[in-house]
Amino acid sequence: MITFISGTIQHKTATAVVILTQGGIGYEVRLPRMRVAQLAIGKTVSLYTYMKVSESAMELFGFDTPEEKEFFELLLSVKSVGPKSAMNILSLGSISDIKSAIARGDATYLSAVQGMGKKTAERLCVELKSKVTFSDGEDRQSMGDSGILAEVIDALTSMGYSKDEAKAKVMTLETEGKSTEEILRQALRG
Repeated sequence: MITFISGTIQHKTATAVVILTQGGIGYEVRLPRMRVAQLAIGKTVSLYTYMKVSESAMELFGFDTPEEKEFFELLLSVKSVGPKSAMNILSLGSISDIKSAIARGDATYLSAVQGMGKKTAERLCVELKSKVTFSDGEDRQSMGDSGILAEVIDALTSMGYSKDEAKAKVMTLETEGKSTEEILRQALRG
């Protein structure tokens, strides 16, 4: 199994990068959309990886930290959540925001993921609620923040923004201690 990869980015798409290793082998590694957007061709990266082997393909999924990879594997333990769905869940925001949504049972926030229905999001909350743990560095206050962000994303989509546009707009805003209305106004100004 390939569990770690380091090299130079040679090519990128919306959801993956091709990393050329020192040995001259190029590997395609799938990443959350926001992470791919942060990376530039020619940049050196080191990623922890999860390798999925099936009859039709072998795929690598990349993560910046071992904790992110562990959370990805936890998401995979839920029936009906495969690697692509789990990667889309990681694209929702920070791991602490996603854990907060699971702990609160916020299926609406989780169903914002492309290809995830309300029932799967509810199952994810039920199955993982007792398994989600917060490290000392993760702020439990964000539990309220992610619910507010979901409301703002819903409001923006009802105004004609796509879910991806709405998420991208909200993720760039300073939201700490602000109400839904304040964040929505800020998003519409920006």
